[in-house]
Amino acid sequence: MTYKDIKTFARELRKNQTPAELFFWNKVRKRQFMGLRFNRQFIIQHSNVLGKKSYFIPDFFCFERKIIVEIDGKIHDQQKEYDEIRTTILKEMGYHIIRFENDQVLNNWNKVAQILETFILKN
Repeated sequence: MTYKDIKTFARELRKNQTPAELFFWNKVRKRQFMGLRFNRQFIIQHSNVLGKKSYFIPDFFCFERKIIVEIDGKIHDQQKEYDEIRTTILKEMGYHIIRFENDQVLNNWNKVAQILETFILKN
């Protein structure tokens, strides 16, 4: 995929957020969470082999702390191996990854916020 294609895809993901992603975004946007800036569906290039670039698009990204937040729905039950490989690559690149399930975000925000704050302070 070219950068132009991936950029278009990321824009589509932003327009079609899941309810949990939208809820999370409304809690962290405009530096509302710990004064940190989060981006949604931020493009990260992870390889360039023979001129062919590959990208990941995390759900949320905090550049200041190199933290990636993933909000997982049921689709992630079917792609655990891919998620593990992706997490390994991103960790090797120096990123810190934390995952929450859709239900956690929607039904227990206070707990999610507490876990996320602790995670951020450790990284």
